[in-house]
Amino acid sequence: MSAYRDAGPVTVTVLPVGPAHPAFAEVVAMFDEYRGHYGQASRPGPTRAWLADQLTQGRLTLAAARHGDEFCGFVTTAVLPASLRLGTVWWIRDLYVAPNHRRGGVGRTLLRHVVAGARAAGALRVSLQTESDNVPALTLYAAAGFRPVAGLDLLNLALRPNDRDDPTA
Repeated sequence: MSAYRDAGPVTVTVLPVGPAHPAFAEVVAMFDEYRGHYGQASRPGPTRAWLADQLTQGRLTLAAARHGDEFCGFVTTAVLPASLRLGTVWWIRDLYVAPNHRRGGVGRTLLRHVVAGARAAGALRVSLQTESDNVPALTLYAAAGFRPVAGLDLLNLALRPNDRDDPTA
């Protein structure tokens, strides 16, 4: 994905970030904060290693939002095969905006960045999931045109006993 610029309420630039990017450490720190939001203990070293591995292996792409000189949010995506339609879908796996930048258009800009990239790549759709009680996220996603999918349920098979009740794992 290339850089994306949105001049909404605040001017935000979205840049692809990989392990070699000068801002990778700053984005990793935000990613670790994001994990904390979901009750995970801060683990900067393992977080950096895991994220670098996911990006290097091509399982995820990462784009970070910058306002001025400060990185203020990120989005990770995965491209998945859509076998029945012989195409691809883009899956937003993680979207985070730093608390002091929320409600200023950063999340909307990150979504627009992903949708623009997916359209340019010829993807069939962009999908995401969030908790049913995450009203701010659901409001953002609905405003961007995302709709619930009727008739589908999310099912998990826990492979480790501690993961059986954690749908975010």
